[in-house]
Parts: sequence; C-alpha cells; structure tokens
Amino acid sequence: MHLTEDLLNQNPNIAAYAAPSLNARQEGHGHMVVVEVPRLGAEAAEKAIKEWGQPKSSITHLIFCTTSGGCYGGGTALRIAKDLAENNAGARVLAVCSEITAISFRGPTEAHLDNLVGQALFGDAADSDTVAGAEKPLFEIFSAAQAIFPEGGIEGSLRESGLMIHLLRDVPGLISAHMEESLKRAFGPLGISDWNSVFWIAHPGGPAILDQIEAELGLKPEKLRLSRHVGYDKGSYQKSSAKEGLTTTGEGHDWGVLFGFGPGLTVETVVLRSMPIHSL
Repeated sequence: MHLTEDLLNQNPNIAAYAAPSLNARQEGHGHMVVVEVPRLGAEAAEKAIKEWGQPKSSITHLIFCTTSGGCYGGGTALRIAKDLAENNAGARVLAVCSEITAISFRGPTEAHLDNLVGQALFGDAADSDTVAGAEKPLFEIFSAAQAIFPEGGIEGSLRESGLMIHLLRDVPGLISAHMEESLKRAFGPLGISDWNSVFWIAHPGGPAILDQIEAELGLKPEKLRLSRHVGYDKGSYQKSSAKEGLTTTGEGHDWGVLFGFGPGLTVETVVLRSMPIHSL
C-alpha cells in the first residue's frame, strides 16, 4: 500500500495540513488504516510464529499495539507481555506492533515545521515476537517500568485531520536530561552504574536524541551503533554478537536496556538480560 499521487488527488484533504480527512485516512482508497494495519501485523505475526516453531494453538495471549499517539508503545507491549507471562502459568504471549503513517501524513506548513520533522523520521512498519519460557529466547525481560516527565516536549492528539504530532520543546535535551534518572532507577537494584557496561536498544527518534544521550552519559560511540541503524530487526543484536564471536546476545554484555520515548513525555525502560550465544 502506498500514498500515491492518484490516491492523494482523490483525497486532497489528506495532503492539506489541517483539513478534515480522518475517515479518508482510515477507510478511503484501499481502506488504508482499517485494512493495512491488521494485514501488516498478521504478516509479522506469521513470521514470528514460524521462527518460534510452535503451533498457533499454543499461544494463550495476544497483545496488539499500534503506535499512533505513543512511540513508546513497543516498550509498553513488552511490559504487559511480561506481566501476563509471569502471572499465568504456562502462558505463551504473542505481542504484535503494527503501524502505517497514513494517519499522520500531511502537507507542510511554515507555522508547524516540527510536524514535518516527525514525518521525515518515521515510516510504516510491523514487528512481532513471542514471550515464552525456554524456546530459544534472545533476551530475558528482567524488569520494565514507565515514567512520565511533566515538562512535556511531545504532544500527540487525534483530530479530524488525523493524528497531529508536535515537538513542543527541546525534545533531545529533555530526554537526555532524564535518561540517567531512569537508568539509576532501573539498574540500582543490580548494582550497575557504568552505562558503558550494558548494551543499548534505544528508540531511534532521530540522530539528535541519540547524540545528546551519548554526550550526557559519556557513552562510547559503539554503544548506540545499532540504534542508529534504521531498519534493524529484532535479531540484530544476537546476529551481530554471534558474527563478532561474542559470548552473549547483548554484544557480549550480560545486561542491557531498551528505551522508548513518546508523548507525555513518556519513557518506557526495559531491562534485558542476555542469553549465552551457544544456547541458541
């Protein structure tokens, strides 16, 4: 599915900055969002189940997340999956995240260039994974938590013209300023305070965010190497670690952190424990 010139000519309000177009985005030509988001999610789920190697009937819980209004949604889905798996004996949780940007695409306006920045950074995607017991895990989700920082910075609101995302302040500065606070809360119980001693999976919300996180925490350049690589898949850490002859799925480290950022300003922090490469 593509936003072609023909489609936009048939639905000119979609290309306008603030014209009513929500119905057209969801149910217009090709039923864009209503049809394509579940289709992408289903394809990702089929791939994950095939890699998992177990029958569909073994899945006990399904979590679905679409990132509209919350770029941190992937972290939230993992946190919920962890809760379900730990509170239901024998649970096998399928988490599916799927989104297309037709809900937020629009023409530019000089009054809100920040909206154009978001469109330039993010595209359509779907991914899926299973949270289970001993079936060749890539990582253990050790802990997960959400924090909301009241200064704001990112605003998301659903309007008749679609999903409006505004970057209100210095978002990279706000995120980097709060990063160590989240890290200390997550890793304090483990006695870890050296942020170069863990591997990183940071929401790649633009190079400026990654640059300021790196500078604020004194991270070595290789720490955010894979986070800077747009389009990496969920197996990148395991694959790169194995290729480089390292001992764990987390670039040779035992512990790692996954971050997601979004409107609020909301931060999802997930602490991951690596698996030995030889066990996969």
